[in-house]
Amino acid sequence: MPDEHSARQSAETDLFDYDAELRPHNALFRAAARVGARDRVLDIGCGTGLTTREAARAAVDGSALGVDVSAPMLERARRLSDDERLTNIAFEQADAQVHPFPPSSFDLCISRFGSMFFADPVAAFTNIGRALRPGARLVLLVWQEHDRNEWASALVRIRAATPADGPGPFALADPVVTETVLAAAGFTDIEFTDVHEPVYYGADSESALANLLRLQGFQDMFAALDADTAERTRARLRATLAEHTSESGVYFDSRAWIVTARR
Repeated sequence: MPDEHSARQSAETDLFDYDAELRPHNALFRAAARVGARDRVLDIGCGTGLTTREAARAAVDGSALGVDVSAPMLERARRLSDDERLTNIAFEQADAQVHPFPPSSFDLCISRFGSMFFADPVAAFTNIGRALRPGARLVLLVWQEHDRNEWASALVRIRAATPADGPGPFALADPVVTETVLAAAGFTDIEFTDVHEPVYYGADSESALANLLRLQGFQDMFAALDADTAERTRARLRATLAEHTSESGVYFDSRAWIVTARR
């Protein structure tokens, strides 16, 4: 979502259920990751740790380390891992762009929508690459262009905003740009697989509205509006969500890339 990076850094612990939103994407991402029983896995931008926990369960004789900048999300990730009694998993609050990972320590690096926010992506992926052993795999899930993602185009119109240049949800949308970044960081065998799945916002328009209003970007927007404008904006948002409501919930179209590479 456009404000996922802001939400990650918020102190708010009542967070939008990002895992529910991305369930179809996650199934494809998990299949592409192909975590092996002995793999040592690094998960960048792990959030509340679903992908890290899945990696740990698959790496029965290996391990999984989840890294994120958000302390509240990592706190939840640790609680969920404890609930599942996973013993081969750890989480660390760190900025993957500069964190001194132990060199040549991981067989696989994964990142589900957590790698698009680097201020200097070449430097960031170079740093991540140092943590990978020769021949290790990189598997990323990143959004395609803004205009190919209905959730982004519809909601940005309501917010009267335009996609920002630089770090953000669409920073790795262009395969040419992404391939150039990864190649400069020392990765090879770079491939892109199209993912065309809907994103889920809630069971109905009211629950979807409540979910969106938990995101920092929408909170900031409404805080800056006068009462009348805020009410009109909320009505437009509610109407847009209603237009995308089906019997199974509120869905918006989306397009993403699964990017794979080798160190």
